[in-house]
Amino acid sequence: MSENGGSMGYEWIVDALDQTWSSIDRTLRSREPVAYDLRTPCPGWSVRDVLSHLVGFELMLQGNPVPPHEGPWPSHVKNPIGEFNESFVDAYRDLPGVEVLDLFRETTRVSLERLRALGDEEWEKVGWSPEGERPYHRFQETRVLDSWIHLQDIRDALLEPTDDHGPGEEIVVNRFEAALPYVLGKKAQAPEGTIVRINLSGRLARSVLLGVHDGRAKALETSADVPTLELTTPVALFWRRAAGRISADAFLNASATDVRGDEDLARSFVEALAIMI
Repeated sequence: MSENGGSMGYEWIVDALDQTWSSIDRTLRSREPVAYDLRTPCPGWSVRDVLSHLVGFELMLQGNPVPPHEGPWPSHVKNPIGEFNESFVDAYRDLPGVEVLDLFRETTRVSLERLRALGDEEWEKVGWSPEGERPYHRFQETRVLDSWIHLQDIRDALLEPTDDHGPGEEIVVNRFEAALPYVLGKKAQAPEGTIVRINLSGRLARSVLLGVHDGRAKALETSADVPTLELTTPVALFWRRAAGRISADAFLNASATDVRGDEDLARSFVEALAIMI
């Protein structure tokens, strides 16, 4: 606990949110109005819509009601979370982009102040999250993941992709790595005895070894067996596919992606790799 209240143990999550949200503000602050209408990799969403989604989620966490929605949902809305998100997007769709950005700045400022005042007990309390019942620190890690991916969506819309190193990137890559056993075992339904090695190149390079034993996939320290599949790709392609921002074909056909071993397993694994809601 810090002298002014709050948790020192989870300050890194707040710092990651602060850095990511500040980057979004800086990226858009001097843009012409037309920039907010550019399409992003998120189906049906412009830059303004991405901002509106981020604003809406924080407003909800601050206790504000979800705006009413009239008429049918667009085709990209597929679940209750999508309906919630789209309600806020609709509410701000006719606002000038800079007004949405101002609302984003103020809303996230309030959120950061609230988070910095939380004690460890509040950070560790289990409650609702889009992933189900989770500790609050896990929920806020997911807020970093969502916000950081949307920062990259905005940069892609502006045709200014950037290597955005920092705590946000580390949280994103670590979270997607931790999901790999689920991808291999539950989603790809890899058979018993499967061994997969994932080699990621770049600043956050790592090699991940996975195996299916007793019907479950798990991370392995080592294995004497030749991998059924060895897949090598840059970190940036890995997180883009895990976030559903590029197709399985684009991932597999990229010149920087190398597949060795079972190509059918590679296809099923990469199809299953898109795991963001």
